[in-house]
Amino acid sequence: MLDVTAIREDFPILRRTVHGRPLVYLDSAATSQKPRAVVEAMSRFYAEHNANVHRGIHALAEEATEQYEAARAKVARFVGADPRGVVFTKNATEAFNLLAYCWARLRLREGDILLSTQMEHHANIVPWQLVQPEAGFELRWVPVLPDGTLDLEYFDEVVATGRVKLFTVTAMSNVVGTINPVRELAAKVRAANAEAIVVVDGAQSVPHLPTDLLDLGADFLCFSGHKMLGPTGIGVLAGDPDLLDRMPPFLGGGEMIANVTLEGTTFNEVPYKFEAGTPVIAEAIGLAAAIDYLTALGMDNVRKHEIDLLSQAIPALQAIEGVTVHGPTDPNVRGAAVSFAVDGLHPHDVGTIMDREGVAVRAGHHCAKPLVRVLGSVATTRASFYLYNTPEEITALVNAIEATKRFFKVGT
Repeated sequence: MLDVTAIREDFPILRRTVHGRPLVYLDSAATSQKPRAVVEAMSRFYAEHNANVHRGIHALAEEATEQYEAARAKVARFVGADPRGVVFTKNATEAFNLLAYCWARLRLREGDILLSTQMEHHANIVPWQLVQPEAGFELRWVPVLPDGTLDLEYFDEVVATGRVKLFTVTAMSNVVGTINPVRELAAKVRAANAEAIVVVDGAQSVPHLPTDLLDLGADFLCFSGHKMLGPTGIGVLAGDPDLLDRMPPFLGGGEMIANVTLEGTTFNEVPYKFEAGTPVIAEAIGLAAAIDYLTALGMDNVRKHEIDLLSQAIPALQAIEGVTVHGPTDPNVRGAAVSFAVDGLHPHDVGTIMDREGVAVRAGHHCAKPLVRVLGSVATTRASFYLYNTPEEITALVNAIEATKRFFKVGT
Protein backbone atom coordinates (compact mmCIF):
# COMPACT_ATOMS: atom_id res chain seq x y z
CA MET A 1 0.00 0.00 0.00
CA LEU A 2 1.17 3.50 -0.81
CA ASP A 3 0.97 6.24 1.80
CA VAL A 4 -0.39 8.79 -0.64
CA THR A 5 -0.64 11.52 1.99
CA ALA A 6 3.09 11.22 2.66
CA ILE A 7 3.87 10.95 -1.05
CA ARG A 8 2.02 14.17 -1.82
CA GLU A 9 4.23 16.01 0.65
CA ASP A 10 7.15 15.20 -1.66
CA PHE A 11 5.53 17.12 -4.54
CA PRO A 12 5.42 20.84 -3.74
CA ILE A 13 3.45 21.67 -6.90
CA LEU A 14 0.48 19.68 -5.63
CA ARG A 15 -0.05 22.33 -2.96
CA ARG A 16 -0.75 24.92 -5.66
CA THR A 17 -4.08 26.51 -6.40
CA VAL A 18 -5.31 27.34 -9.91
CA HIS A 19 -8.13 29.78 -10.54
CA GLY A 20 -8.57 29.98 -6.78
CA ARG A 21 -9.11 26.24 -6.38
CA PRO A 22 -6.84 23.41 -5.16
CA LEU A 23 -4.97 21.83 -8.06
CA VAL A 24 -6.20 18.38 -9.07
CA TYR A 25 -3.53 17.15 -11.47
CA LEU A 26 -4.86 14.43 -13.78
CA ASP A 27 -2.48 14.80 -16.73
CA SER A 28 0.39 12.49 -15.81
CA ALA A 29 0.17 10.59 -19.10
CA ALA A 30 1.39 13.81 -20.76
CA THR A 31 4.00 14.52 -18.10
CA SER A 32 4.29 13.58 -14.46
CA GLN A 33 5.06 15.92 -11.60
CA LYS A 34 8.50 15.77 -9.98
CA PRO A 35 9.26 14.90 -6.36
CA ARG A 36 11.55 17.12 -4.38
CA ALA A 37 14.25 14.43 -4.50
CA VAL A 38 14.56 14.77 -8.28
CA VAL A 39 14.74 18.56 -8.22
CA GLU A 40 17.33 18.48 -5.44
CA ALA A 41 19.48 15.84 -7.16
CA MET A 42 19.75 17.98 -10.28
CA SER A 43 20.36 21.17 -8.30
CA ARG A 44 23.04 19.44 -6.24
CA PHE A 45 24.82 18.30 -9.39
CA TYR A 46 24.92 21.82 -10.79
CA ALA A 47 25.91 23.35 -7.45
CA GLU A 48 28.59 20.83 -6.43
CA HIS A 49 29.71 18.57 -9.28
CA ASN A 50 29.04 20.32 -12.60
CA ALA A 51 31.54 19.31 -15.29
CA ASN A 52 31.53 17.51 -18.61
CA VAL A 53 31.84 13.74 -18.52
CA HIS A 54 34.26 11.03 -19.68
CA ARG A 55 37.28 12.96 -20.97
CA GLY A 56 38.22 15.18 -18.05
CA ILE A 57 40.80 14.06 -15.48
CA HIS A 58 40.05 16.63 -12.78
CA ALA A 59 37.94 15.85 -9.72
CA LEU A 60 34.70 17.45 -10.90
CA ALA A 61 34.84 15.65 -14.26
CA GLU A 62 35.41 12.33 -12.54
CA GLU A 63 32.52 12.96 -10.14
CA ALA A 64 30.21 13.92 -13.00
CA THR A 65 31.21 10.85 -14.99
CA GLU A 66 30.66 8.59 -12.01
CA GLN A 67 27.16 9.96 -11.42
CA TYR A 68 26.25 9.83 -15.11
CA GLU A 69 27.34 6.21 -15.54
CA ALA A 70 25.72 5.27 -12.22
CA ALA A 71 22.48 6.64 -13.65
CA ARG A 72 22.89 4.43 -16.72
CA ALA A 73 23.38 1.36 -14.53
CA LYS A 74 20.34 2.30 -12.46
CA VAL A 75 18.16 2.64 -15.55
CA ALA A 76 19.42 -0.73 -16.78
CA ARG A 77 18.47 -2.48 -13.53
CA PHE A 78 15.05 -0.81 -13.51
CA VAL A 79 14.08 -2.28 -16.89
CA GLY A 80 16.18 -5.46 -16.87
CA ALA A 81 18.66 -4.33 -19.51
CA ASP A 82 22.40 -4.56 -20.03
CA PRO A 83 23.99 -1.15 -19.22
CA ARG A 84 25.91 -1.41 -22.51
CA GLY A 85 22.55 -1.35 -24.25
CA VAL A 86 21.19 1.75 -22.49
CA VAL A 87 21.41 4.78 -24.75
CA PHE A 88 20.37 8.15 -23.38
CA THR A 89 18.34 10.19 -25.88
CA LYS A 90 16.40 13.41 -25.42
CA ASN A 91 13.04 11.58 -25.41
CA ALA A 92 11.33 8.37 -26.53
CA THR A 93 10.63 9.96 -29.92
CA GLU A 94 14.34 10.29 -30.62
CA ALA A 95 14.81 6.65 -29.63
CA PHE A 96 12.28 5.56 -32.27
CA ASN A 97 13.89 7.80 -34.89
CA LEU A 98 17.28 6.29 -34.11
CA LEU A 99 15.93 2.80 -34.71
CA ALA A 100 14.11 3.82 -37.88
CA TYR A 101 17.17 5.49 -39.37
CA CYS A 102 19.85 3.07 -38.17
CA TRP A 103 17.98 -0.24 -38.39
CA ALA A 104 14.79 -0.21 -40.45
CA ARG A 105 16.21 2.03 -43.20
CA LEU A 106 19.18 -0.28 -43.70
CA ARG A 107 17.95 -3.74 -42.72
CA LEU A 108 14.43 -3.88 -44.17
CA ARG A 109 13.85 -4.37 -47.87
CA GLU A 110 11.11 -4.85 -50.41
CA GLY A 111 9.11 -7.92 -49.42
CA ASP A 112 9.64 -7.34 -45.69
CA ILE A 113 6.80 -6.20 -43.45
CA LEU A 114 7.07 -3.72 -40.63
CA LEU A 115 4.05 -4.50 -38.47
CA SER A 116 2.60 -2.09 -35.94
CA THR A 117 -0.86 -1.16 -34.68
CA GLN A 118 -3.51 1.51 -35.01
CA MET A 119 -3.15 2.47 -31.34
CA GLU A 120 0.41 3.78 -31.58
CA HIS A 121 1.63 7.22 -30.60
CA HIS A 122 2.80 9.27 -33.57
CA ALA A 123 6.38 8.72 -32.35
CA ASN A 124 5.93 5.04 -33.22
CA ILE A 125 4.36 5.77 -36.61
CA VAL A 126 6.03 8.72 -38.31
CA PRO A 127 9.71 7.60 -38.08
CA TRP A 128 8.91 4.34 -39.89
CA GLN A 129 6.93 6.23 -42.54
CA LEU A 130 9.88 8.55 -43.10
CA VAL A 131 12.30 5.74 -43.99
CA GLN A 132 9.82 3.45 -45.76
CA PRO A 133 10.12 5.01 -49.25
CA GLU A 134 13.90 4.54 -49.27
CA ALA A 135 13.89 1.04 -47.79
CA GLY A 136 10.87 -0.25 -49.71
CA PHE A 137 9.36 -2.41 -46.97
CA GLU A 138 5.61 -2.76 -46.45
CA LEU A 139 3.84 -1.13 -43.49
CA ARG A 140 0.93 -3.00 -41.92
CA TRP A 141 -1.24 -1.86 -39.01
CA VAL A 142 -3.14 -4.17 -36.67
CA PRO A 143 -6.69 -2.78 -36.29
CA VAL A 144 -8.15 -1.80 -32.93
CA LEU A 145 -11.48 -3.38 -31.99
CA PRO A 146 -14.39 -1.41 -30.45
CA ASP A 147 -13.40 -2.50 -26.93
CA GLY A 148 -9.96 -0.91 -27.34
CA THR A 149 -8.04 -4.17 -27.81
CA LEU A 150 -6.06 -5.34 -30.82
CA ASP A 151 -7.52 -7.48 -33.59
CA LEU A 152 -5.40 -10.55 -32.89
CA GLU A 153 -6.87 -12.50 -35.81
CA TYR A 154 -5.46 -9.91 -38.20
CA PHE A 155 -2.16 -9.98 -36.29
CA ASP A 156 -1.96 -13.75 -36.65
CA GLU A 157 -2.72 -13.59 -40.37
CA VAL A 158 0.08 -11.12 -41.07
CA VAL A 159 2.60 -12.87 -38.84
CA ALA A 160 1.82 -16.22 -40.50
CA THR A 161 3.25 -14.88 -43.77
CA GLY A 162 6.72 -15.08 -42.20
CA ARG A 163 7.50 -11.69 -43.72
CA VAL A 164 7.34 -9.58 -40.56
CA LYS A 165 10.89 -8.34 -40.08
CA LEU A 166 10.15 -5.72 -37.43
CA PHE A 167 7.23 -5.61 -35.02
CA THR A 168 6.70 -2.50 -32.93
CA VAL A 169 3.92 -2.03 -30.40
CA THR A 170 2.98 0.06 -27.40
CA ALA A 171 2.92 -1.84 -24.13
CA MET A 172 0.20 0.48 -22.84
CA SER A 173 -1.99 2.83 -24.88
CA ASN A 174 -1.78 6.49 -23.93
CA VAL A 175 -5.39 6.99 -25.06
CA VAL A 176 -7.50 3.97 -24.13
CA GLY A 177 -5.16 2.49 -21.52
CA THR A 178 -5.04 -0.97 -23.11
CA ILE A 179 -2.19 -3.16 -21.83
CA ASN A 180 -1.10 -5.26 -24.77
CA PRO A 181 0.14 -8.88 -24.42
CA VAL A 182 3.59 -7.95 -25.66
CA ARG A 183 5.34 -11.14 -24.60
CA GLU A 184 2.85 -13.38 -26.42
CA LEU A 185 2.87 -11.21 -29.54
CA ALA A 186 6.67 -11.08 -29.62
CA ALA A 187 6.89 -14.87 -29.31
CA LYS A 188 4.58 -15.34 -32.29
CA VAL A 189 6.58 -12.94 -34.42
CA ARG A 190 9.86 -14.70 -33.61
CA ALA A 191 8.38 -18.15 -34.19
CA ALA A 192 7.34 -17.11 -37.70
CA ASN A 193 10.59 -15.29 -38.55
CA ALA A 194 13.75 -15.86 -36.55
CA GLU A 195 15.30 -12.71 -38.04
CA ALA A 196 12.53 -10.41 -36.79
CA ILE A 197 13.19 -7.84 -34.09
CA VAL A 198 10.64 -6.49 -31.59
CA VAL A 199 10.46 -2.86 -30.51
CA VAL A 200 8.29 -1.81 -27.56
CA ASP A 201 6.98 1.64 -26.75
CA GLY A 202 7.26 1.78 -22.97
CA ALA A 203 6.55 5.49 -22.55
CA GLN A 204 3.32 4.75 -20.68
CA SER A 205 4.10 1.33 -19.23
CA VAL A 206 7.54 1.86 -17.66
CA PRO A 207 6.26 4.56 -15.25
CA HIS A 208 3.36 2.41 -14.11
CA LEU A 209 4.26 -1.29 -14.33
CA PRO A 210 7.17 -3.49 -13.29
CA THR A 211 9.19 -3.83 -16.52
CA ASP A 212 11.78 -6.34 -17.68
CA LEU A 213 13.15 -6.23 -21.21
CA LEU A 214 13.78 -9.97 -21.40
CA ASP A 215 10.39 -10.81 -19.92
CA LEU A 216 8.76 -8.70 -22.62
CA GLY A 217 10.62 -10.69 -25.24
CA ALA A 218 11.73 -7.41 -26.82
CA ASP A 219 14.93 -6.36 -28.52
CA PHE A 220 14.41 -2.67 -27.83
CA LEU A 221 12.42 -0.61 -25.35
CA CYS A 222 11.83 3.14 -25.77
CA PHE A 223 10.66 5.40 -22.93
CA SER A 224 10.88 8.93 -21.54
CA GLY A 225 12.05 10.25 -18.19
CA HIS A 226 9.46 12.98 -17.78
CA LYS A 227 6.52 10.57 -17.56
CA MET A 228 8.11 8.67 -14.66
CA LEU A 229 8.79 11.51 -12.19
CA GLY A 230 12.04 12.45 -13.96
CA PRO A 231 13.03 15.61 -15.82
CA THR A 232 12.16 16.59 -19.34
CA GLY A 233 14.85 16.34 -22.00
CA ILE A 234 15.87 12.74 -21.42
CA GLY A 235 14.68 9.48 -22.94
CA VAL A 236 16.04 5.97 -23.12
CA LEU A 237 16.63 3.41 -25.82
CA ALA A 238 17.31 0.16 -23.98
CA GLY A 239 18.19 -2.87 -26.02
CA ASP A 240 20.50 -5.65 -27.09
CA PRO A 241 24.10 -4.34 -27.15
CA ASP A 242 24.98 -6.71 -29.99
CA LEU A 243 22.22 -5.31 -32.17
CA LEU A 244 23.28 -1.77 -31.32
CA ASP A 245 26.85 -2.66 -32.22
CA ARG A 246 25.69 -3.72 -35.69
CA MET A 247 24.01 -0.36 -36.29
CA PRO A 248 25.71 2.74 -37.70
CA PRO A 249 25.76 5.93 -35.62
CA PHE A 250 22.72 8.19 -35.63
CA LEU A 251 24.51 11.51 -35.08
CA GLY A 252 28.14 12.49 -35.60
CA GLY A 253 30.48 14.59 -33.49
CA GLY A 254 32.28 14.38 -30.19
CA GLU A 255 31.95 11.49 -27.74
CA MET A 256 30.75 8.98 -30.33
CA ILE A 257 34.21 8.66 -31.88
CA ALA A 258 37.20 6.42 -31.19
CA ASN A 259 39.47 8.27 -33.61
CA VAL A 260 39.13 10.99 -36.22
CA THR A 261 41.43 11.78 -39.13
CA LEU A 262 40.74 13.86 -42.19
CA GLU A 263 40.55 10.62 -44.13
CA GLY A 264 37.93 8.95 -41.93
CA THR A 265 36.52 8.20 -38.48
CA THR A 266 36.26 5.13 -36.31
CA PHE A 267 33.45 4.99 -33.79
CA ASN A 268 33.25 4.49 -30.05
CA GLU A 269 31.82 1.35 -28.48
CA VAL A 270 28.15 1.13 -27.53
CA PRO A 271 26.32 2.85 -25.99
CA TYR A 272 28.59 5.88 -26.51
CA LYS A 273 28.45 5.47 -30.27
CA PHE A 274 24.91 6.85 -30.08
CA GLU A 275 25.51 9.72 -27.66
CA ALA A 276 27.12 12.39 -29.81
CA GLY A 277 28.20 15.60 -28.12
CA THR A 278 27.76 16.59 -24.50
CA PRO A 279 25.14 14.20 -23.14
CA VAL A 280 22.14 14.87 -20.89
CA ILE A 281 24.16 14.74 -17.68
CA ALA A 282 21.97 16.52 -15.15
CA GLU A 283 18.86 14.98 -16.69
CA ALA A 284 20.31 11.46 -16.33
CA ILE A 285 21.07 12.19 -12.67
CA GLY A 286 17.52 13.45 -12.21
CA LEU A 287 16.14 10.31 -13.87
CA ALA A 288 18.24 8.17 -11.54
CA ALA A 289 16.72 10.00 -8.56
CA ALA A 290 13.24 9.34 -9.98
CA ILE A 291 14.08 5.65 -10.30
CA ASP A 292 15.28 5.61 -6.69
CA TYR A 293 11.96 7.12 -5.66
CA LEU A 294 9.89 4.61 -7.65
CA THR A 295 12.01 1.70 -6.48
CA ALA A 296 11.55 2.68 -2.84
CA LEU A 297 7.78 2.72 -3.33
CA GLY A 298 7.78 -0.54 -5.29
CA MET A 299 6.35 -0.73 -8.78
CA ASP A 300 3.90 -3.45 -7.72
CA ASN A 301 2.53 -0.99 -5.16
CA VAL A 302 2.29 1.75 -7.78
CA ARG A 303 0.32 -0.58 -10.02
CA LYS A 304 -2.01 -1.67 -7.22
CA HIS A 305 -2.73 1.93 -6.26
CA GLU A 306 -3.67 2.78 -9.83
CA ILE A 307 -5.93 -0.27 -10.11
CA ASP A 308 -7.69 0.90 -6.93
CA LEU A 309 -8.15 4.38 -8.42
CA LEU A 310 -9.44 2.97 -11.71
CA SER A 311 -11.87 0.71 -9.83
CA GLN A 312 -13.48 3.89 -8.54
CA ALA A 313 -12.95 6.23 -11.47
CA ILE A 314 -14.36 4.11 -14.31
CA PRO A 315 -17.73 3.33 -12.66
CA ALA A 316 -17.98 6.94 -11.47
CA LEU A 317 -17.46 8.24 -15.01
CA GLN A 318 -19.83 5.69 -16.51
CA ALA A 319 -22.51 6.79 -14.05
CA ILE A 320 -22.50 10.35 -15.42
CA GLU A 321 -25.28 10.84 -17.94
CA GLY A 322 -23.92 11.42 -21.42
CA VAL A 323 -20.35 10.29 -20.66
CA THR A 324 -18.74 7.49 -22.68
CA VAL A 325 -15.51 5.89 -21.42
CA HIS A 326 -13.22 4.57 -24.14
CA GLY A 327 -11.20 1.38 -23.85
CA PRO A 328 -11.31 -1.63 -21.54
CA THR A 329 -13.40 -1.21 -18.40
CA ASP A 330 -11.60 -3.86 -16.34
CA PRO A 331 -8.96 -1.99 -14.27
CA ASN A 332 -6.78 -5.10 -14.18
CA VAL A 333 -6.12 -5.06 -17.93
CA ARG A 334 -5.65 -1.38 -18.52
CA GLY A 335 -3.49 1.54 -17.48
CA ALA A 336 -4.42 4.72 -15.68
CA ALA A 337 -5.01 6.94 -18.73
CA VAL A 338 -8.79 7.20 -19.18
CA SER A 339 -10.23 8.91 -22.25
CA PHE A 340 -13.88 9.85 -22.33
CA ALA A 341 -16.44 11.82 -24.32
CA VAL A 342 -19.26 14.05 -23.08
CA ASP A 343 -22.26 14.06 -25.41
CA GLY A 344 -22.76 17.38 -27.14
CA LEU A 345 -19.45 18.90 -26.02
CA HIS A 346 -16.08 19.27 -27.71
CA PRO A 347 -13.22 17.91 -25.57
CA HIS A 348 -11.43 21.27 -25.68
CA ASP A 349 -14.49 22.95 -24.15
CA VAL A 350 -14.65 20.23 -21.51
CA GLY A 351 -10.98 20.67 -20.65
CA THR A 352 -11.27 24.46 -20.48
CA ILE A 353 -14.15 24.50 -18.02
CA MET A 354 -12.64 21.70 -15.94
CA ASP A 355 -9.50 23.79 -15.63
CA ARG A 356 -11.60 26.57 -14.14
CA GLU A 357 -12.71 24.02 -11.56
CA GLY A 358 -9.05 23.31 -10.73
CA VAL A 359 -8.93 19.96 -12.54
CA ALA A 360 -6.10 19.54 -15.06
CA VAL A 361 -6.93 17.04 -17.82
CA ARG A 362 -5.76 16.67 -21.41
CA ALA A 363 -7.97 17.39 -24.42
CA GLY A 364 -7.01 16.55 -27.99
CA HIS A 365 -5.83 13.65 -30.12
CA HIS A 366 -2.98 12.79 -27.70
CA CYS A 367 -0.53 12.34 -30.60
CA ALA A 368 -2.52 9.27 -31.63
CA LYS A 369 -4.76 10.50 -34.45
CA PRO A 370 -5.28 7.09 -36.09
CA LEU A 371 -6.58 5.63 -32.83
CA VAL A 372 -8.80 8.61 -32.05
CA ARG A 373 -10.33 8.25 -35.52
CA VAL A 374 -11.06 4.60 -34.72
CA LEU A 375 -12.98 5.88 -31.70
CA GLY A 376 -15.13 7.91 -34.11
CA SER A 377 -13.82 11.30 -33.07
CA VAL A 378 -11.13 13.90 -33.69
CA ALA A 379 -10.31 14.33 -30.00
CA THR A 380 -11.07 13.03 -26.53
CA THR A 381 -10.82 14.30 -22.98
CA ARG A 382 -8.31 12.29 -20.96
CA ALA A 383 -7.84 12.01 -17.21
CA SER A 384 -4.69 10.16 -16.23
CA PHE A 385 -3.80 9.04 -12.72
CA TYR A 386 -0.51 8.36 -10.97
CA LEU A 387 0.90 7.46 -7.59
CA TYR A 388 0.11 10.85 -6.04
CA ASN A 389 -3.61 10.90 -6.91
CA THR A 390 -6.34 10.23 -4.35
CA PRO A 391 -9.95 8.98 -4.34
CA GLU A 392 -11.03 12.50 -3.40
CA GLU A 393 -9.61 13.70 -6.71
CA ILE A 394 -11.88 11.27 -8.54
CA THR A 395 -14.79 12.99 -6.84
CA ALA A 396 -13.36 16.34 -7.96
CA LEU A 397 -13.13 14.99 -11.52
CA VAL A 398 -16.77 13.91 -11.51
CA ASN A 399 -17.89 17.22 -10.02
CA ALA A 400 -15.92 19.14 -12.64
CA ILE A 401 -17.60 17.21 -15.45
CA GLU A 402 -21.00 17.92 -13.96
CA ALA A 403 -20.08 21.60 -13.62
CA THR A 404 -19.03 21.62 -17.28
CA LYS A 405 -22.35 20.15 -18.33
CA ARG A 406 -24.20 22.79 -16.32
CA PHE A 407 -22.07 25.56 -17.83
CA PHE A 408 -22.99 24.49 -21.36
CA LYS A 409 -26.54 23.54 -20.32
CA VAL A 410 -26.05 19.99 -21.55
CA GLY A 411 -28.48 17.37 -20.29
CA THR A 412 -30.65 19.92 -18.51
